[in-house]
Amino acid sequence: MHGAIVAGEAALAVSLADSLFLSVSPDAARSKVLLFLVFSFTPFIVLSGLIGPFLDKVPGGRRLTVVAVAVLRAVVAIMMIRWFDSLVLFPLAFASLVLAKVYAVSRSAMMPMVVRSDNELMAANGRIGRLTGIMGFVAGGPAALLHLIDSRVSLGASALAFLIASVLAFTMLPRTAAAPNRASSLEQEELHRPAITRARFAIGSLRVTSGFMLLHLAFWLRDQKAGTAWFGLALAVGSASTLVANSLGSFIKRMKLSEHSVLVGSLGIVAFVGWVAAYFGSITAGIVLVGVVNGFGATGKLAFDSIVQSNAPDANRSRAFAKYETRNQLAQVAGGLVAVVLLPSGALGFAMVGIYATLACAYYFYKY
Repeated sequence: MHGAIVAGEAALAVSLADSLFLSVSPDAARSKVLLFLVFSFTPFIVLSGLIGPFLDKVPGGRRLTVVAVAVLRAVVAIMMIRWFDSLVLFPLAFASLVLAKVYAVSRSAMMPMVVRSDNELMAANGRIGRLTGIMGFVAGGPAALLHLIDSRVSLGASALAFLIASVLAFTMLPRTAAAPNRASSLEQEELHRPAITRARFAIGSLRVTSGFMLLHLAFWLRDQKAGTAWFGLALAVGSASTLVANSLGSFIKRMKLSEHSVLVGSLGIVAFVGWVAAYFGSITAGIVLVGVVNGFGATGKLAFDSIVQSNAPDANRSRAFAKYETRNQLAQVAGGLVAVVLLPSGALGFAMVGIYATLACAYYFYKY
C-alpha cells in the first residue's frame, strides 16, 4: 500500500516539475508556491487539535482516513489532467500537498498498531523508510519517461497508483480499536521528559533543513541549464539516501551508539556538508547536500522513535506519533517557506543550511 502511494507521489512530482517551477515567471511561481505553503499550516493545526482526537475515538478511523486520502489524491490527479494548463492547477497542487501530509501523519499514527510489540517499532519504521526509498528511486525513471511523452500521461499513472493504494489500504490495514479520550497524567509526564523534548527539537531541525533544500533547489535550478533533469536527479538521490539510511538501523544498534549520539551526529554532519556545499556552490554540491539532509533526517527519525519508545512506555503510541509527526510536517513546511520567501542563490542557501544545522547541533549538544 505504502509503495503504491510513493510511486504515485513520484509520478506526480515529475509531472508538476515543469508547470510549477519552470513554465511560469519566477515571481508568479514564487507567489503561488508561497501562498499554498502558508495555507498548508492550517490543516495541521486542525488535524492535531480536532481531527486527530476524533479519529482516535472512531474504531478504524485512521484506516478509513488512509483510504479516503488515497482516493482523493487520485481524484485530484485526474482533475490536474483536465486543468493542467490553467491556474486551477495551483490550488489542486495545494490540495495534493495537504493530502500528502495528512497521509504522513496518519501513517505514523498507525505504525504502533501494525507491529506485534514496541520493540519492533524502530525496525518497522526502517522497513517503511527502505520501501519509500526503493519505490521513489524505481518509480522516478518510468515517471520521467511518461513525462517525456506528456505530463498528463504521468499524471494518469499517478492517479492509478493512488487508486491501487486505496484498495490495498482497505484490505490490508487493521481496523483498530478506539483510543482513550484523554491522555493520562502519566502519559503527559512521560512525553514531556527532557530526553524527548530535546530529541523533538533535533528531529524538527532536521525536517526544517529538508523542507528548505527541496524548494531551494527547485527555484534555484529553474535558472540552470537542464533544470528539470537536475531536479529529478536530486529527488532520486534523496530517495536513495533515505533507503540507505533506513538500512542502517541494525548496524547502528550493533555499534551500540546511543540515540542521542545519532541525533547530534546527524545535525553535525548536515552542518559540515552544508558548509562544504556552500564553498563549492555547484549543482553537484547541492545534490550531495540533498542526499545528506534526507539520509541523516531518516536516521534521526529512527533514533527519535526509539527515544520516545524507551522514555514513554506508558504513552499511547498512536496519539503520540500523530502529534509529533504533525509538528515535524509543520517544521518541514516552515523550512520551505524560508526558501520561497528569501530565494537565496545556490551557495547562500547551502550556507544557510550549514549555519542553521550548526546552531541546532550546538544547542542540542549543550542541552544534552
